[in-house]
Amino acid sequence: MSSLQDAKNGAVLETQSSSSTVVVHTGEPSPLRKIISVSSIAAGVQFGWALQLSLLTPYVQLLGIPHKWSSLIWLCGPISGMLVQPTVGYYSDRCTSRFGRRRPFIASGAVLVAVAGLLIGYAADLGKLAGDKLDETVKVRAIWFFALGFWILDVANNTLQGPCRAFLADLAAGDARKTRTANAFFSFFMAVGNILGYAAGSYTNLHKMFPFTMTKACDVYCANLKSCFFLSIILLLVLTVVSLYYVKDKQWEKEDTDVKAPFFGEIFGAFKVMERPMWMLIIVTALNWIAWFPFLLFDTDWMGREVYGGDSGGSEITKKLYNQGVHVGALGLMLNAIVLGFMSLGVEWISRKMGGAKRLWGVVNFILAVCLGMTVLVTKLAEDHRRTAGEFAGPTNGVRAGALTLFALLGIPLAVTFSIPFALASIISSSSGAGQGLSLGVLNLAIVIPQLVVSLGSGPFDSWFGGGNLPGFVVGAIAAALSGVVALTVLP
Repeated sequence: MSSLQDAKNGAVLETQSSSSTVVVHTGEPSPLRKIISVSSIAAGVQFGWALQLSLLTPYVQLLGIPHKWSSLIWLCGPISGMLVQPTVGYYSDRCTSRFGRRRPFIASGAVLVAVAGLLIGYAADLGKLAGDKLDETVKVRAIWFFALGFWILDVANNTLQGPCRAFLADLAAGDARKTRTANAFFSFFMAVGNILGYAAGSYTNLHKMFPFTMTKACDVYCANLKSCFFLSIILLLVLTVVSLYYVKDKQWEKEDTDVKAPFFGEIFGAFKVMERPMWMLIIVTALNWIAWFPFLLFDTDWMGREVYGGDSGGSEITKKLYNQGVHVGALGLMLNAIVLGFMSLGVEWISRKMGGAKRLWGVVNFILAVCLGMTVLVTKLAEDHRRTAGEFAGPTNGVRAGALTLFALLGIPLAVTFSIPFALASIISSSSGAGQGLSLGVLNLAIVIPQLVVSLGSGPFDSWFGGGNLPGFVVGAIAAALSGVVALTVLP
C-alpha cells in the first residue's frame, strides 16, 4: 500500500492506493517554535470543548430535556466523528490546494465553530422568536436551535482536530521523538484551553462583560454561557489566524491512476491492511474511552446531583443546590486541567523513565479506574451527611474536598490519553507509509464508537439501577482496569 524512499531533499512519503498516488517531500523536521504555534490552536478548540463538558448538559436540562435523555444530545459527537474525521483526514492527505493540505480544513473548522457557538448561545432567544413561551417547561424550538448548533460544533471540532494533529505529524517529518513531543504540546495547549473554559464556566458574573447577553429568554446562567462562547470564539479565531499565517503548509502532488475507488472503499481498505500494532492500539483506545466518557459527559451533573443533592428540574432550593454543584464541578475541571497541563509537559520524560509509553499508559489507566471507583464513596458520604444534617444541607467541606481531589487526580491519566495514542498512531503510520490524516481518522473511530455506546446506553442504563450517574461511572472503572491490563500485556 505504501513505501518510504529517500531523496536528496529529505524523506519522500509515497502512499499508493487504488485511487491515487500521493507524494510529499517531508524534508527535515520543522523547528519546535512552529510545532508549538500549530499546537496552540488546541487551546482555542478545547476552550469550546470545556464549555460543552462543564455547562451544556445542565443547560439542555434547563431547556427542558430530562436527565435520562440528555445523553442523546451527545450522539452528534460520535456520529460526526465517525463520518467527519476519517473523511477530512482522507481528503486532507490528498488536498492539492495552493494554501496547503491541512490549512484549508483548519480554517474552515474555525469558522464553523464561530457559527455554532452563536447558535448555541442564542438558542433560547431564537426559540422565543420562533414561538416558544417563557413559561413553558420544555422549550421545543430552543432545543432545535441548540441541537443544530451542537451538531455543527461537533462537526467543526472534528474538522479542526484531525488536520491539526496530522499537520503536527507532517512538521515532525517522521521523527518519532519529535512526534511524541508535538502531541505532548498539543495536549498541553488542550489543558490551557480547559483551564480557560472551566474558569469561565465557574465564574458566575461573566455576563457583566457582555451586558447585552441578558434577555427575557436568557437568564443569568444562559447569559454566562453565551459570554463564554463569545470568548472562546475570539480566542480560537486569533490563534488560528496567527498559526496558519506563520506556519506554511507543504503542498502534495497528486497523480491520478486509471482505477478509481470510492472513499469508503479506501476506509475499509485501511482496516483490511492494518497491521497488529495498530489493531492493539485501537483496542486499548476504545476501552480507555469507554472509561472516560461517562465521567466527561456527566462530571458536573454528578457534582450538582449526587454530591450537592440538587435537581435541575426541582424546587427553587434544589435548583440552587444543583447550580452550586455545577459551578464547583467547573472548578474541579479547572484543577483537572492544571494537573493535565503539567503532566502533559512531563509525558515524554516519564515514559522514558518507566521504560516505554505502554507502561505509562497501562499504569495511569489503573489510576483512572481507582478514581472512578472512588466517586461511589464520595457520593455515599454526601448522602449520609444529608440524612443527618437535612435534605438541603449540601456536602461537608471534607466531601467537597474529596470530590475536587478526584477531579485533580484524573488530570494525570487524561494527559496520557490526550497524547500517547495519537503519537503512537502517527509513528505507526509513518513507519508503514500510510497517510497521517487517514490513520488518525481511523484511530478516532476507536474514540467515537465508545462515545456512541455511552450516549445511547447511559441514560437507560442509569435508570435501570435507580437513576443518577454512578452506574456509568462504575462501568467506566471496569473498562479502565481492562484497558490498563491490555495496554501492559498486548500493546507493542
